[in-house]
Amino acid sequence: DSYQEPYRFYNLDVFEYDLDVPMALYGSIPLAWGVNTRNDGRTVGAFWNNPSETFVDVIEEEKDGISLHWLSESGVIELFILASEPGTNPITALTKMPVLVGAQELPPMFALGYHQCRWNYKDERDVAAVHANFEMLDIPYDVLWLDIEHADGKRYFTWDTSLFPDPISMQTNLSRTGRKMVTIVDPHIKRDNNYYIHSEATKLGLYIKDESGTKDFEGWCWPGSSSYLDFTSADVRKWWAEQFLLSSYQGSTLDLYTWNDMNEPSVFNGPEVTMSKECQSRNGIEHREWHNLYGMYFHRATAEGLELRGQSPEARAIHNGDAARGFVLTRSFYAGSQRWGAVWTGDNAARWDHLQIATPMLLSLAVCGFSFAGADAGGFFGDPEPELMTRWIAAAAYTPFFRGHAHHDAKRREPWSFGEPWTSRLRAAIADRYTWLPLFYTLFAEARFLGSPVMRPLWAHYKAPAGDDATAKKLADIDDQWLLGSDLLIKPVVTPGVSTIDVYFPPGSSWFDARGDYSLYNPGTSQRISATLDQAVPIFQRAGSILPRKRRLRRSTTAMRLDPYELTIALDPINKSAHGVLYLDDSSTFAFRDRDAFAWTIFSFKDNLLTCTVTLGPNLPSFIDNDRARTLGLIGGGLSSEDRQQNSCNANDATCISSTASATESLDQVLKTSIERLIILGLDKPPTTATLRIPDRAPQILELLWNPTLKKLTVRKPDAPVGRSWEIAFEF
Repeated sequence: DSYQEPYRFYNLDVFEYDLDVPMALYGSIPLAWGVNTRNDGRTVGAFWNNPSETFVDVIEEEKDGISLHWLSESGVIELFILASEPGTNPITALTKMPVLVGAQELPPMFALGYHQCRWNYKDERDVAAVHANFEMLDIPYDVLWLDIEHADGKRYFTWDTSLFPDPISMQTNLSRTGRKMVTIVDPHIKRDNNYYIHSEATKLGLYIKDESGTKDFEGWCWPGSSSYLDFTSADVRKWWAEQFLLSSYQGSTLDLYTWNDMNEPSVFNGPEVTMSKECQSRNGIEHREWHNLYGMYFHRATAEGLELRGQSPEARAIHNGDAARGFVLTRSFYAGSQRWGAVWTGDNAARWDHLQIATPMLLSLAVCGFSFAGADAGGFFGDPEPELMTRWIAAAAYTPFFRGHAHHDAKRREPWSFGEPWTSRLRAAIADRYTWLPLFYTLFAEARFLGSPVMRPLWAHYKAPAGDDATAKKLADIDDQWLLGSDLLIKPVVTPGVSTIDVYFPPGSSWFDARGDYSLYNPGTSQRISATLDQAVPIFQRAGSILPRKRRLRRSTTAMRLDPYELTIALDPINKSAHGVLYLDDSSTFAFRDRDAFAWTIFSFKDNLLTCTVTLGPNLPSFIDNDRARTLGLIGGGLSSEDRQQNSCNANDATCISSTASATESLDQVLKTSIERLIILGLDKPPTTATLRIPDRAPQILELLWNPTLKKLTVRKPDAPVGRSWEIAFEF
């Protein structure tokens, strides 16, 4: 450890935060991993479950490696030890943290698309113009965001009617093209007796109390004089959740989602820009005891509000009787926050070093169980030059949460702002993200069903050969490239003025260049790879894997929902086999949880035979443990019969279609989606024929195209459904 000071876990609103320091920041997960990248890859984690101010001193011992010294201001000692299974990779240890604190919730598909944000889009005309430019320039996006200026005097759940006189029409205009909108809702409530949120909260006694325990705490934040709701109270969370119903949040629609900021909590005139530790909850517990939980409880209450709205008759009518999933982004967090949505790394800057630090920050969150994370592309503060903006968007396209954002003093930087050739480069980078959404969604399903992270360090899957200390150190130290799942390796350019980059290929697997030339790279080597501004981010597919993509350029995830798939089959050079997984559900509701309306499709290539096997819920494929899935609230184990009744449709409600039938119907649509193309890499020679066999159909001879230079076989239009079992036999 190179720091002279201990790490500090104390959630704070830090303006223009420094890099590479152990200072406090927005969120805290007091978890440390000890990873052995040598020999058997044994891994152990220590989770110190204490939400009060905590320091962790990392001490390098001469003989005994590294020791940790934990020191918390208050609370009890509650230490959990997490260990990998004997003889396995560290990934088996990483999956145990979500089992303990809760898994990453499966987001709706739209939330995995591109998000366009700025503090602030000025008015409805500005929103319409930004939306129109995305449409005109064929740049896909899914969500347009509004910051604090959209509200009437920073009174959340309201609109500044001089700027946004018709918010429902504004949202409807986006919805027509499958887009959504997000508005910001912070925890500080303007102290204005004419503001209904404040007057009702005061009347019901929902605020945190000051040091005396008798008066509502008053602090200063964006609206001026503010009070803060006590989200540690279940009653307050329930009341807050009800504010998101359409009947409560005037001007909202079912396509409006939420951004939680300033929830450390941020108090401009408080000690260290937060709340005094002597403030008290409604139950008389001092703030020092639960400081690091506040942001998580706020995030939870908001997510429960959107889930409550998603269970409303209006939402069920649109989703054929099923409860809609929500989307909430948070800045502050604690262990388990992933159960309620996404997180971003806060107010970064338009600098190359902030682009460089984004990867280790996101990997740190991922190995703590928080997969749905991202850094604002382009940087929040300052003005990125076109090269930095292009490199950042290209890198962020391969991170779980993908948003562009900017400070109000920054110049406009929407993808067209820099002119050509930058617009085309940014369009291509964003479009690349959309082609990989089937993989992202499958990985998020694995996070939900298994607890595995979406974005992973190399050491999660790879270890050095016995006695190779140099490789062991390299695997432990690399934090500028990452894995998506186990099968896609990403190494973005994060320095200016370069056209090549060195990529390390870990021992144990060969890798195909996934950008189109399909070069094969050997395991345990470093290679200089071309990475010009006109090329995609260097990405590589593991030999022995099968990955799904959707190639048709669409305006949004909604438009591509039933588009056909492309499968890239990258054969292991030794045994000429490959394996892959595709997760399927309706992509927008909780039918997967409430009624087991999901499917796992397994692809396998072996002995010149490609097979497709489908497992429909509640059954699970062999790689998912039933007991773990139940622990994580799936396949009937996580919902009580009472909860299931609540989440079910009322057959007597005229606005509610039978939920069981609709879940099956919607999933059936997805299962009928076909595969329009197979790309097979690593064959020594082309086959003479390929025959598709689907039960109850006549065998079909498929069209083959062979590229001898790339050793690439393309199978055109097999039109095999992803939701039925079939096989393709190749003859040589």
